[in-house]
Amino acid sequence: MTKKNSLTMMLQPIGVVRNKATRGRVDRDKIISKVIINPEFEEGLEGLAEFSHLRVLVWMHRIDPEDRSAMWVHPRGRHDVPMVGVFAGRGPARPNPIGLTTVKLLGIEGNILTVAGLDAYSGTPVLDIKPHIPRLDCPEDTHVAKWMQ
Repeated sequence: MTKKNSLTMMLQPIGVVRNKATRGRVDRDKIISKVIINPEFEEGLEGLAEFSHLRVLVWMHRIDPEDRSAMWVHPRGRHDVPMVGVFAGRGPARPNPIGLTTVKLLGIEGNILTVAGLDAYSGTPVLDIKPHIPRLDCPEDTHVAKWMQ
C-alpha cells in the first residue's frame, strides 16, 4: 500500500499583479504590468534592477478546483495535438496552479516593478521573483516535443 504525501504548505504572496487583463486570454506580447511588492519585502528588490529579465511565479487564483484534478490535457486547448499528461503541458489547470513567466524588466520605482510579457490577470498573487540567468535558465542542449513545434 502506497502512502500519499501528506505535506501541507502555506504560501504567503509577496505582492500582486496590476494590469488591464481581467478575463480571456492574456496577450503577453502586448501587455505591460505592474508587480506591486508588499512593503515588508521591498528591501529584497535591492540589486534586481541590474537584470534585464525576471522569472515571476504567480498563483493562478482563478482556476476552478475541479480543473486542478485533471491529469490529461490538450496543450493550449488545441484538439489538433495529442492529449498529454498535465505535467507535459503548460496550461493553468494543474494540481498546484503555479504560473511561471519570464518577463522583461522595464523599471523599478520603490516597491513597484514594471514588466513586459507577464501573462497573468490583474489581482493575481505573486509568489516569488527570481532574476533570469540565461546560462542557468536556458541550457543549450534542450529539445521540445514535436507537437509543441
